[in-house]
Amino acid sequence: MKKVLLSGLLLLVLPLVACSPQSSETSATNGGTEAQTLTMGAIPDQDPQKLHRQYEKLAAYLEKELGVPVEYKPVNDYGAAVTAFKVGDLELVWFGGLTGVQARLQVPGAEAVAQRDVDEQFHSLFIANKQSGLKPLKDISDLNQLKGHTFTFGSESSTSGRLMPQYFLEQAGVKLEDFKGQPGFSGDHDKTIKLVEAGTYEVGAVNEKVWQQRVENKEVDLSRVDVIWQTPSYYDYHWVIHPEVKQKYDEEFVKKVQEAFLKLDPNVPEQKEILDLFEAKKFISTQNSNYAQIEEVGRKIGKIK
Repeated sequence: MKKVLLSGLLLLVLPLVACSPQSSETSATNGGTEAQTLTMGAIPDQDPQKLHRQYEKLAAYLEKELGVPVEYKPVNDYGAAVTAFKVGDLELVWFGGLTGVQARLQVPGAEAVAQRDVDEQFHSLFIANKQSGLKPLKDISDLNQLKGHTFTFGSESSTSGRLMPQYFLEQAGVKLEDFKGQPGFSGDHDKTIKLVEAGTYEVGAVNEKVWQQRVENKEVDLSRVDVIWQTPSYYDYHWVIHPEVKQKYDEEFVKKVQEAFLKLDPNVPEQKEILDLFEAKKFISTQNSNYAQIEEVGRKIGKIK
């Protein structure tokens, strides 16, 4: 009799377990893409508060376009962004030229999918404290005038704040030991601007778009610091996506992400705000081969092994 009762109870309980919320949630996580979060990140090249606002708005837009939850995860430095992408903690990352190459070399199958319209012809700026006595330089050979001055880069892994500025300095025959003291590494472009403005360093290398935006917002004291040289153009920032998203979602997911960026429309107020935060008029497609020069320069100065 007891066996009959137990059997009856099991028959009643099993359907309830199968229909429980925990079982449904597990099924959605394993079998449906709607419950799986796409993790997004970026190199911390500017003030963290500005970046948080920028990427939270982008995350909301991508959620709507892709139909999956999108979470922005900030990182502490450039290297952390590369490492997080390598281990899969970040699946979609806004990298600079150098960090993008570093990340893709460590993750076979990773793809550069989109860049801003300005990134196919990007520039660095050399800025100088006006007390340094330095005047605007006419061409690359005039970089010799920086010898004997104090100088700061941005992050050690920044394309626009270190890699390409160092490359052009070397093209002009200026070595790091030619500066007064050791060159600095501020950590990001906003800090570089403030250090040169304060006279802590006489000269610094910064991202052109960050400089222009800070000047437009009246966040730079132009009575103390000014641009003395613009570098030749090069490819820089771009979005890189992890190959595992194809297994997590579907084979067309990379294309969907790319299309979402290309669809950003300056005529739509909410989307224009995102473009403005990225200092772009639109996003355009890109590919891994566009960053061959960055890889070559990175290997020359030892940032890529």
